[in-house]
Amino acid sequence: MSEVAARLLIVDDVDDNRYTLRRRLKRLGYENVEEVADGRAALEILADGSFDLVLLDVMMPGLSGYEVLEEIKGDMDLRNIPVIMVSALDEIESVVKCIDLGAEDYLPKPFDPTILRARVAAALEKKRLRDQEVAYLDQVETERRRADKLLHAVLPPGAVRELKATNEVKPRLYDDVVVLFSDVVGFTAYCDVHPAEQVARELQALVGAFEDIVERAGLEKIKTIGDAFLATAGLLQETDDPFGTSVRCGLQMIEAARAIEPHWELRVGVHRGPVAAGIIGHKQFQFDIWGDTVNTCSRLATHAEPGTVVVTGDNWRALRGDFKGRSRGRVELKGKGEIELVVCIAKD
Repeated sequence: MSEVAARLLIVDDVDDNRYTLRRRLKRLGYENVEEVADGRAALEILADGSFDLVLLDVMMPGLSGYEVLEEIKGDMDLRNIPVIMVSALDEIESVVKCIDLGAEDYLPKPFDPTILRARVAAALEKKRLRDQEVAYLDQVETERRRADKLLHAVLPPGAVRELKATNEVKPRLYDDVVVLFSDVVGFTAYCDVHPAEQVARELQALVGAFEDIVERAGLEKIKTIGDAFLATAGLLQETDDPFGTSVRCGLQMIEAARAIEPHWELRVGVHRGPVAAGIIGHKQFQFDIWGDTVNTCSRLATHAEPGTVVVTGDNWRALRGDFKGRSRGRVELKGKGEIELVVCIAKD
């Protein structure tokens, strides 16, 4: 806002006073000047338009200048408009009252051109700086929200909370975490015969559905690795019945994959145990988990039949009675030897 482009409002019940003040303001280069003859009209036009400065007469019939000033400063949309009070009164009490009510300045009649120029210019400069500050704070808030969005895109909610509270996410061992790992059956072969844009679009829809499922259930998505999806329960936030909830999420993810083009089949492994977790890397960093529980869960998914959720026999005993189980028998699991696998089936 330049001074010349500033929009000014004169409020005075005397025609001669408005004419004189407007003429002098135009001589100073202010062309965008409007005027009204009473306080009620002033509040109406202020509500409908954007003004940079109000020159307000103190003594007016109806609403006095004091009352209009109180209305302006009490309105959250108008309170930052600077107001210069104008009056023939020169008592110190009147000046003090105006300043106490929030007036930017006080201008006595008759108008001295030099004083008029200085006080109007000063008031407009203060508003310009105030508007600049507001714009800067809005920009800071926009950047903060953008940074939050980026943080939530790469970190689980619990990690974001810890990062904000302590300025770091310490790597640590978590004794009892449920890990969910899924992969799409035949994904690599599918990619070989379909355009990359189509595969990316379909995979994006699938991952978006998975994210919605785990978020509603209170799980935390850790990452995707191609078509693989990794999530946890009970890591950085409490989840009611984390193991049963994770199995239920796995079954819902299978149904979602079947419902979304191109109707993929999914294999899901769910395992429970200790994991290590923390932020890995300094550039393009990500929150990650690692350890034997994660490796075992990945291998469970690899051995799962398409369209099933599998757990180990030992973990099956920890599930509540919301599921039926079908034993797959003992399977050779890399690095673990023979382990019984159980397919989890939701009870009707």
